[in-house]
Amino acid sequence: MIGNVKTGIDKNRFAKFAAGLILPILGVIVFLLAWNLAAKNIDTSLGQFPGPAQVYEQAGSLYNEHVAQQEKADAFYERQEQRNAARLAQDPTYEPKIRAFTGAPTFFEQIWTSLYTVMVGFVIASIIAVPLGIVCGLSKSAYSAANPLIQLFKPVSPLAWLPLVTMVVSALYVSDDPMFSKSFVTSAVTVALCCLWPTLINTAVGVSSIDSDLINVSKVLRLNAITHVIKIVLPSSIPMIFTGLRLSLGIGWMVLIAAEMLAQNPGLGKFVWDEFQNGSSESLARIMVAVITIGLIGFVLDRIMLQIQRKVSWDKTAITR
Repeated sequence: MIGNVKTGIDKNRFAKFAAGLILPILGVIVFLLAWNLAAKNIDTSLGQFPGPAQVYEQAGSLYNEHVAQQEKADAFYERQEQRNAARLAQDPTYEPKIRAFTGAPTFFEQIWTSLYTVMVGFVIASIIAVPLGIVCGLSKSAYSAANPLIQLFKPVSPLAWLPLVTMVVSALYVSDDPMFSKSFVTSAVTVALCCLWPTLINTAVGVSSIDSDLINVSKVLRLNAITHVIKIVLPSSIPMIFTGLRLSLGIGWMVLIAAEMLAQNPGLGKFVWDEFQNGSSESLARIMVAVITIGLIGFVLDRIMLQIQRKVSWDKTAITR
């Protein structure tokens, strides 16, 4: 009897292990084989569609280019320091000047630009959406007033927003020494407009679904509006709020690539567009490197949001999907 129980436990452990590791690895292997087979049968105007081997080779090339560019930048600043030291030795009143390295951004620098841009847009959207969602969830009148606008603007594509945002930013963001480039501001605002709605809707639903017993407790304790929101509303609606935040971040990351392509913000979207315009035999493989990178980063961002949700939420049963 005990032996049968142990056998059953071992089978369950193996099944969980297979589901958690073996099956995903098998899925990736099957995908790579299918990709390699299909690539050999696809000829484009730039040559044969790249398979996994060609993409891996170009990933290495992009890394080597990044290292070479960093070495050039280091040498550039070192030469400036040497010249400034020599000038100071001759003239102690000389004020050293350091000019910025103007080399083209590398693939890894463009990744950082995209991450920075999407996080700025996401934070702007969250700061607007969460308070509005709380108001809509607490007040049926506010929700009725806001709902037509939500349903009207929610399905609008970033490609429709981008020309309008570009014109508005060009008109309002005028400075002789701007802190941020107009392309960055345009991309970040477009991301914010498109990832606003999932957080707003989920927050409103979460707030409006609070248990009536908790509402009654708040009334008995005579909590004021701010205390009610902090002590009752937010803790109870955090799971739904984070569901909206995760959806918004995923949408924002997808929107960003299209926004960067058209706004020419120096991120992954611009990298893809430049490689497409370049039209060399290596361009397709480099674009595939960017595609895989975009997918991996999107996955990592979602996992990070899930872990944050688990830390701050009372709902510790949040599943990794």
